[in-house]
Formats: sequence, structure tokens, C-alpha cells
Amino acid sequence: MTPVRPEFAPDPSLSRAEMEQLQLDLADEAVFEDDFDFDPSAVAGRSDAGQTTLGQTTDSESGDAETPIVAGVDQAFTADGDKAVSAIVVTRRDEVIERVHAVEPTEIPYIPGLLSFREGGAILSAFERLSADPDLAVVDGSGRIHFRQAGIATHIGVMLDLPAIGVAKNLLCGRPRESLSEPRPEGTRVAIEADDNVTAPAGTVIGYAYQSRQYDNPEKRHVNPLYVSPGHRVSAETTTDIVGLLCAGYKLPEPTRRADGYADEVKAEVGD
Repeated sequence: MTPVRPEFAPDPSLSRAEMEQLQLDLADEAVFEDDFDFDPSAVAGRSDAGQTTLGQTTDSESGDAETPIVAGVDQAFTADGDKAVSAIVVTRRDEVIERVHAVEPTEIPYIPGLLSFREGGAILSAFERLSADPDLAVVDGSGRIHFRQAGIATHIGVMLDLPAIGVAKNLLCGRPRESLSEPRPEGTRVAIEADDNVTAPAGTVIGYAYQSRQYDNPEKRHVNPLYVSPGHRVSAETTTDIVGLLCAGYKLPEPTRRADGYADEVKAEVGD
């Protein structure tokens, strides 16, 4: 896939102020509503034709919708931090139809809120090697849950004009609508709202804390929630619905879980 908005390329040579302004401009172009032509409930191989699904209605005369092609995206780094490994695993249902990767030098250290300028080049290089044409990207990292509403999932989604969602293990910013201090049952979602640290209007739902898994006795041992948010052309609500379908009994969505494993494979080949 070739970027359709190359002007938003995550150039690590920019100053911090220039990087932040680029993200503000990119967020203005992002679409945080459902804008895609696949049945989102079919990502896990299930579709109910003619039924109202996760944000859309399918045509009952067309039969079951074709299962969307989903690209899971994850990154790894060599031990010295000098190289970023971006891995993409493309699946339809449980079938892996393509795996690609790219290895690029990292030119800046990790800076909260500017992750795409450290990892984005490798991710875009990997997407350029894809022969498959995915319907959706699931990215390890934030989307709209970001200071300037432009996390790495938003950056990649807008540049490729590809529906994208972000799945993070930690909350970068925003305020949970309810306390997350106590473990919650599997399937629970808590809205993450914009606060003074986010450029969206206060109270805007920018994503969800989603409890993808939980142990039977969370008082003794519990699983922390995922923080899911729209990247581009997907709403916060549909993003969470899709992640729930893709987790397949694991904490992480299957596409990024597989990409994580593949990134580790490539990292071992590159060398620590």
C-alpha cells in the first residue's frame, strides 16, 4: 500500500514543535466515525445478513458479507534500540494470508505522544510491501486516545486512508468515566473522555477501557484492561465492538497478537 497523504509522513528530523503541529493537522483530517464498506461483525468470521450489526446494516439480498481482511500491526526493537522492526500479519478469519516486515533505524528516542515519529517509518515501509489490500488495520498503540488526537493508529490510518483502530496496554491520556482501580468482569467497557490534556472538547469520548479477559477470581489475580480507540474511519463504539470480536479468548486481539509473535521472530533474525 502506498500512502495517499504523503505530506503527513512522520519525519523524525522535525523539531518537537513541528511534530506536534503535524499531528494537529493530521487530526483535523482524521474521521472518527464509521466510514467503511464491510460488515464489522464479520471480522471474526460471523455475519448476520439483514441484521443491524456493529454500526451498519447489511443487505439481506446479498447473503453473508465477505469476511474483511484485517492487518495486525506490531513493533519490536533491537536490544540497543537502534532499529525498529515493524511486522504486519494479514488475516481473513483464522487464515493468515500474508506476512511482511520492515526494519528501519530509529532516529529519535521514545517521547510520549510522538511514537509515530520513532516507529512510523518502519510501519509504512512494511505496508508498502503488502500485496494484500486490507479492509482494516489493528495497530498496537493509541489512536484518538492521544494528546493531539493523533496516535500512531491515526497517523497510519490517515496516511493510507485505511480504517484503523489502536489498541494500547496503557492509558496515555484522557479521563476514565468510572474508576478503573477495581478489576472488572470480562466484556466491561468504560468510556475514556477528553480532559484538559487532550485537544478534543472536554467530555468527548475518545476511546474505551475494554476488559478483554478476566480471571474467575479477579480479587486474587486479575487482567488489566486494554485501551482501545479509533484511528481513522471507525467510531469509538465500533472500535470496541471489533476488538471484542477479535480477542478470541486472549487479552490481545488476534491480529496484533500474531503480529507481535512475528515481530519477535524477525527481531531474533536481525539480532539483539
